[in-house]
Amino acid sequence: MKFLVESQYLPSVAYFVVLAHAEEVWIEQHENFEKQTYRNRCEILGPNGVQRLTVPVHGANSGKPVQKIRIDHHQKWVNNHWRAIQSAYGKAPFFDYYADFLRLELTKPRQSLLELNNCLLTFCLKMLNLPIKINYTEKYDLEAPEGIFDLRSAIHPKKGLEDLSWFRPESYYQVFGKNFVPGLSVLDLLFCMGPDAIMVLKKSGVFQ
Repeated sequence: MKFLVESQYLPSVAYFVVLAHAEEVWIEQHENFEKQTYRNRCEILGPNGVQRLTVPVHGANSGKPVQKIRIDHHQKWVNNHWRAIQSAYGKAPFFDYYADFLRLELTKPRQSLLELNNCLLTFCLKMLNLPIKINYTEKYDLEAPEGIFDLRSAIHPKKGLEDLSWFRPESYYQVFGKNFVPGLSVLDLLFCMGPDAIMVLKKSGVFQ
């Protein structure tokens, strides 16, 4: 199957369920930036519950193309995100295995949100051992080309996971909380399940 999705920051488990069931994926890179979405935020599970991590950007309200959105490095977001990730997953079974690689990726100097997201996506795919062909759109089309499922903005903070007919979240061990929390950043799955993460992704999707 082939899918069209938007660029996201450390995307959710649901996002990677799509990738785990795909032959090819196209990343939309010519849309206008939409604020209050997962394009520049993700969610992790810490000692105080679900925590949102947001990458500050310039021009969030300007309707600029996502390619032109620049990261606001005047804010110490990298340090804040890393401390939050350490607090949430420092005791997770596979934190030590992935942590140094992730920190290296986060601290590399990058100016654009799209570049950051693309590099982190590549990192996550490598850690998941998920070989998939990633393409990038050459122009914006209101509708996806024939034969490609358009899932742009399907995974959205203001939409419930129950709206995703293909997402059947498989529960797995999490560090905090008594009740399983689905749909967090893929970091939650990686740090908690390690090499078995791909199996969880495969079991969590139903595509026909």
